[in-house]
Amino acid sequence: MKLTLKPNSLSKILSDLATSNKKLKKIYPGEGSDRQPVQTVYGGAQLFKKNTTKRIGELAAKSFEEYLPNHNALREVFGITDESLAKTVHEKVKNKLQAEAVEDFRIDFEDGFGFRPDEEEDRTAEFAAMETAAAMNESLLPPFIGIRVKTLTEESKRRTLRTLDIYMTTLTEISKGKLPDNFVVTLPKVASASQVDSLVSIFKILEKKLKLEKGSLKMELMIETPQSIFDSNGNANLLPLVIASKGRCKAAHFGVYDYTASCEVTAKLQTMRHPVCDFARNMMKVCLAGTGVWLSDGATNILPVGPHRGENLSGEQRIENINAIHNAWKTSYDDIMHSLRSAFYQGWDLHPAQIPVRYIAVYSFFLSGLEQASGRLKNFIDKAAQATLAGDIFDDAATGQGLLNYFLRALNCGAITEKDVTETGLSIDEIRLKSFLKIMERRK
Repeated sequence: MKLTLKPNSLSKILSDLATSNKKLKKIYPGEGSDRQPVQTVYGGAQLFKKNTTKRIGELAAKSFEEYLPNHNALREVFGITDESLAKTVHEKVKNKLQAEAVEDFRIDFEDGFGFRPDEEEDRTAEFAAMETAAAMNESLLPPFIGIRVKTLTEESKRRTLRTLDIYMTTLTEISKGKLPDNFVVTLPKVASASQVDSLVSIFKILEKKLKLEKGSLKMELMIETPQSIFDSNGNANLLPLVIASKGRCKAAHFGVYDYTASCEVTAKLQTMRHPVCDFARNMMKVCLAGTGVWLSDGATNILPVGPHRGENLSGEQRIENINAIHNAWKTSYDDIMHSLRSAFYQGWDLHPAQIPVRYIAVYSFFLSGLEQASGRLKNFIDKAAQATLAGDIFDDAATGQGLLNYFLRALNCGAITEKDVTETGLSIDEIRLKSFLKIMERRK
């Protein structure tokens, strides 16, 4: 066999490619194996106590039981025509709310806390840290937890760092240097890579002074301004923000209402499904694909709260409450479904009564397509395996990966079980590879 390209002429090119590929792999490592929560509850720091998330879960379960007592009510409110699906979703949500209603919680020193006297924020930061430590000690924290500080703009940078310092110093002193599992610091209204870089520098100082493991402090970035999307030179800014975190960025959360306000959208039209939000989400999805950074959408700002309060309500008042809550739930459900179709599998909840809808939407989204997806993936894998064994080229791996992604996400959120996955012909070990091509290579 004759060759034109000699080994010695390729060495420099291959070496350069190796360097470039290694650099690219560092930026785009792909999806990790960690569980991603499907929701995050934000609550004002002034209200946080060790049993806060437990209480929120109890209220979420109570609202579900009161306003969706059975699967028929669920069908009526959310327009789910499949009775079997409605029964399954209702049962799964009921169990989820009893076992783990809150997956992720942010102790909020920004919008949920506001601007208060320095003395008050100092005391709140200290108290919140003490309550966090107590919750750690009594196993009351949700699987994911963190704090949201204020921005690192010129007006609030000192306040932001002081709050972070007080909270972290108090927490680690009580916990003897131990952080809660999956702890993050959320940085809102990020506008430049220098802000992210500055937070990394602060993290390094805190880790050293507080004797924390290097790299243990992680962050989330909130995409809430046009400057988060494009920098002052008109270049896409999302990836540089993540790169500036030096591997510490776990997630990017989209802030719907600050972003729409920055785009001069009037208050009446500031909704989850506004076109400017779709543009921002698409930018986030494209720019951060393959980086391993989780993406989270915002929350519906129409809260499921009835207009009438008290125990002695008339029949008419009770009906008005039920209608108000059901209408708010349907709006939230449609918003979440829009997020899911945009491949945003996590979102915010602002009120305990919003939490049931989160799980209703997520479970409905995945379970409604389970039978079809299961059959497609099984047939797809069989055909791919046959093509591989026959020495043919199987050139539709992207479709196989898309089907695999469905099962990975459905399993992650608890909509399906490992048994549902294995019925496709895949083993759990294969699923954990998270790559259709790797599964085919292993089978070959």
